[in-house]
Amino acid sequence: MKQHFGDDVDITWKSFLLRTEPKPMSRDKFVSYTQGWERMAEMEPRASFVPWTSESTNEPPASSLPAQVAHKVVEASWPDAAEALHWRLLRAYFTESRTISDWNVLAEVVADVGVDRSEFVTMVGEQRAAMAQLVIDEHNSAIEQGITAVPTVVINGVLPVPGAQDSDTYINWIERILERQADAPA
Repeated sequence: MKQHFGDDVDITWKSFLLRTEPKPMSRDKFVSYTQGWERMAEMEPRASFVPWTSESTNEPPASSLPAQVAHKVVEASWPDAAEALHWRLLRAYFTESRTISDWNVLAEVVADVGVDRSEFVTMVGEQRAAMAQLVIDEHNSAIEQGITAVPTVVINGVLPVPGAQDSDTYINWIERILERQADAPA
């Protein structure tokens, strides 16, 4: 959206836990689940969704909490790397079949965006509990607002657009809101 609207939009990513408790899933069940990503790939060809295969040697993620905590740690300690990490985590999960609930994998992914691995591990040790609470608080806030789908894009603080949508859908909604704001009396 930033490429389309530039500084006319501000994007804030919030945490939403897909698995609130670590819950291992059988490889076969997880591989079957990821086949649904093909629909998302058709909707948004610029995104890269590669379903996991039974040949993958990586375990399915057991929880979404570690990756979200890792992002919060980077956002707090290396804010310039936070956006790159967001996209790198998505690629690691949706394209590379990486186990992003594994702290060793997360340290590798964080290093990929230029953060020193050992410094990251130290910061996780210091901030893990506080950042986990921040993730949980954001998740609970979303639930209180009635958000249950991932992703849900809340436009202008009031218009929730639930579920994966193609870029044109978001662009149309944002353009309408920007037009209304421009037409509103000062």
